[in-house]
Amino acid sequence: MISPLRAVARPAAVLVGLIVAAGSVAGCTKTDSTNGGSLLGQLRDEGTVTVGFAGEAPYSFEQDGQLVGATVALHREIFKNLGIDNVEGVSTDFGALIPGLQARRFDVVSAGMSILPQRCEQAAFSEPEFNYTTALMVPKGNPEGLTDMQSVKDSGVRMAAMTGAIESDYAQSLGIDAMQVASPQDGMDAIASGRADVFALTGISLNWLAKNNPQVPVEVTESFVANINGVPQVGAGGTVFRTEDVELRDAYNEELAKITSDKDKYLSIVGPFGFTEQELPDPNLTTATLCEGAN
Repeated sequence: MISPLRAVARPAAVLVGLIVAAGSVAGCTKTDSTNGGSLLGQLRDEGTVTVGFAGEAPYSFEQDGQLVGATVALHREIFKNLGIDNVEGVSTDFGALIPGLQARRFDVVSAGMSILPQRCEQAAFSEPEFNYTTALMVPKGNPEGLTDMQSVKDSGVRMAAMTGAIESDYAQSLGIDAMQVASPQDGMDAIASGRADVFALTGISLNWLAKNNPQVPVEVTESFVANINGVPQVGAGGTVFRTEDVELRDAYNEELAKITSDKDKYLSIVGPFGFTEQELPDPNLTTATLCEGAN
């Protein structure tokens, strides 16, 4: 997320505000519970947490050399309350976030990532931070009259989806052969150039992208809850931790609950990035439920 105007993918070894070699990043491995140490304790001692992000505005992105976004704002609030004052970022493609986390290139993933059963097998998620709905970016005027994922399938149009994003999974489940793109900007470019007819992503992301690129002849449909094989895909996203970093995740969740249980507090943090009460997590929709696939 180089900015909300140009959310292009960047080399995986770009540290926000500092460019380092890939070997240097990999060498910054911190201790964890498997090594007999406490990652939370080490982060407090160092005063800095490093987050992996993928350039998807308005969640976590870089603007004017600064790491910003709704997820970043939550992280700054929560980690500060945990005694960790600085949040730095490492950019990577969305599909490489969990592998990068497992490879210890960063401490947590800051991307508002959807909590899905297959991801829960690879990493540990916080409790939900955002409720999700999907939307479609289409050429101005929506010439194909697209409204939801089923209409995309029925029309036979060329669809683009971001690699690793839940919309890519929706397409696969419906038998749609979607073009894979690395970033939201790439998806919009595919529509603008005519290489694709529709780009599916979360509504909050697409509306932000369209708002900040008014010169591009695209529009965004009304958001919807995707229905896959008769099952509504009620979704939510959260911060991602390594499975062994239970202490850090649990401490994070305690602070997160203080925010998500207070609507005004929540909106004061994420509201500046276009989030509304509609994105406030449903207290009845837990990570345990989402990881089981029972939504």
